[in-house]
Amino acid sequence: MYTHNLPVYLARTLVRPRLTAGLLVTLTLLSAACSNDSASRITAPSVFSSANNDPSASANDFAVVAGAAVTCTNSSVNGNVGVYPGTVVTQTSCAIDGTVHAGDQIAQKAFEAFLAEYDNVAGVACTDFLNPVYGVETLTLDPGVYCSPAGVTFTGTTLQLVGPSDGSWIFKIGTSGTGALTGTNFSVVMTGGDPCNVTWWTAQAATITDSDAASHPFIGTILAGTAISITGGAGAVTSRIPFNGDAFAKTAVTMTDVSLTGCEGSRGNGSGNGNAKEKCNQGVGNGPEGCDPGNSNNRNPSNDERGGTPGNPGRKG
Repeated sequence: MYTHNLPVYLARTLVRPRLTAGLLVTLTLLSAACSNDSASRITAPSVFSSANNDPSASANDFAVVAGAAVTCTNSSVNGNVGVYPGTVVTQTSCAIDGTVHAGDQIAQKAFEAFLAEYDNVAGVACTDFLNPVYGVETLTLDPGVYCSPAGVTFTGTTLQLVGPSDGSWIFKIGTSGTGALTGTNFSVVMTGGDPCNVTWWTAQAATITDSDAASHPFIGTILAGTAISITGGAGAVTSRIPFNGDAFAKTAVTMTDVSLTGCEGSRGNGSGNGNAKEKCNQGVGNGPEGCDPGNSNNRNPSNDERGGTPGNPGRKG
C-alpha cells in the first residue's frame, strides 16, 4: 500500500525522458517549452487543494469522486467515495474500506475542490509531448509534464516512471479541448517515485481495459473531463487491475474487476462496508460529532460526546 500526501506545491527539476533500448516507436519530444539547463524547474499547482480557501473542502480525503454516479463491480476500494451532484453509488460484490458520501455536503465540497484542481492542472505548462498512438513497447520517463493536444491510445504499452521519491509526473491529454486517454493492457510502473505524485489530466474520458487474464498495474490520479471506466480481465481477484491512486471524474466512475488503493489522505478507517466514521474534531464546544477519535484516545468518543464545553473538556484523561 502506497502512502503519501501530495505537497502543496510540486516543484521539480526538469529532466528529459530516457527511452529504453528496446523502444519500437520513438517518443516525440518537442522541447520548445523547456530549457536544456538542468536547473530549470517545473512548478505545478497544489494538487487537491481546498476550494474557496475552505480547509474542509478537500478532495484529498477521497479515493473516488464523481459528478453523476459511481458503479463498483467485483472490485475493492481503499478510501472514501463521493458523488455530487448525483447521488447514485452502486456496489455489486464491491468492498469499500472508507465512507460513502452520496449527494451530501462533504461530497459537494470534494467535488468542487476537484473541479478547482482540474482547472489548475489545465494551466500547467507542458515540457514534452506524447505521440497519439503507442503499441507494444516500453517507455522510460523522468519527471516532467507530458502533453498531447488530442487523444492518446496505449495498447500493450508499459510506462516506466523513474525518479526521486518527490518526483512529479503530469500527463495532460486533450490540451486542445478534446481528447481521451485509452489504455488496453496498459501498464504504468514506477522505480523510486511515489504513485501519488503522478497525475493524469484528460479533456474527456479515461478508459483503462485489460483484455486478458493478466493483471496490468496502473498508478496515478486521474482527473477526467467526462467519465472514467476501468475494467479488469477475467473476473478473478488475481486478475483485477491494481490501481494505485485516485479516480475523479466530472460525470461517472465505473470500476469492474479493479483493486483501487487511494492516496494516503483518502483512506478510510472503516471495516470495508463503506460506513466508516469520520475523524473527530478534537476541540470542544462543537456538539456531538458521532465520530471516530482515532489514536488520540481510542477508547473514548470525542470531547463533545463526553459533555465537553470550552474551558471544561468532558474527557479528562
